[in-house]
Amino acid sequence: MLGRTAASLFWTSRYNERAENMARLLEVGYRIAMTPRLGQDTADDWRSTLTSAGCDTAFFDKYDELTKRAVVSHMLFDADNPSSVRSCIEAARNNARSVRTAITGEMWESLNTTYIEFMEVRPQHMTDDKLPGFLSWIKQRSMLFRGAMLGTLMRDEGYHFSQFGCFIERADNTARILDVKYWILLPDNEVVGGDLDRYQWSTILRSVSAHRSYRHAYRDAQVRPFNVAEFLILRKEMPRSLAYCYDWINESLSELTLRYGERPMSCDMAQGTHDLLEAGTMHQIFVSGLHEFLSDMIARNNALGAQLAADYHFA
Repeated sequence: MLGRTAASLFWTSRYNERAENMARLLEVGYRIAMTPRLGQDTADDWRSTLTSAGCDTAFFDKYDELTKRAVVSHMLFDADNPSSVRSCIEAARNNARSVRTAITGEMWESLNTTYIEFMEVRPQHMTDDKLPGFLSWIKQRSMLFRGAMLGTLMRDEGYHFSQFGCFIERADNTARILDVKYWILLPDNEVVGGDLDRYQWSTILRSVSAHRSYRHAYRDAQVRPFNVAEFLILRKEMPRSLAYCYDWINESLSELTLRYGERPMSCDMAQGTHDLLEAGTMHQIFVSGLHEFLSDMIARNNALGAQLAADYHFA
């Protein structure tokens, strides 16, 4: 497979996943900002949301004041923000259009329809009552593309490069949600384990569609920070956990190794991260520092993406 084709398939899936993740980050920021907290400014919640999304520098270069309306506009509609939902949907569509013969009609139709319908939305009409429904629509459209890919694409090289894009982006998002939100989720003026604390951790679970499955996995009426972190890092049953993402990344790289008859450096890097997650325990992670662990995971994930591009000659 040509490097530019592999790159387009990788980035089509990655941008599609990023659009969904931006919607999820915005949803959790919106929910937490709506929670009244004595002595805390909701601007801190929106600043944290921007930092989670990696959009804070670009935002403050463009906006003088940190407001909910400005954050929503920047993360959803701003064409100058390369990580906005608008930019991601457009980039996914452009990458898919360049490799129309390598994807199925269902995959293309899902992306193209999403692009057309998104462009009809006027930012000035995005009121508070419309925002939650619109964010849900973005997530559903992203999942429609992924469902089309899983249900129609041949299990060849293109399938594996699409998987890389999805799961590298998803792992990055999960780590960022846990890392950047952690200081908000344990506020100084609230007792750890109190009603507000539990509500905020529940919000994080809902942002990754994990609230109901968490209850099933732990059979516990309480939402506990230790368990939430374990669920989103080490539990392979959870499809947005780091362990689940690296199971898929490792499996796809193993398949490509068999297909091409050579083992690139990216394969060893993915195996190393997979083994780290396989052998790790939450007790070890908390003792060494959750922030330090997540920062290392984000760095590993970024390095793997760069190494994949080098190994498979992404144009």
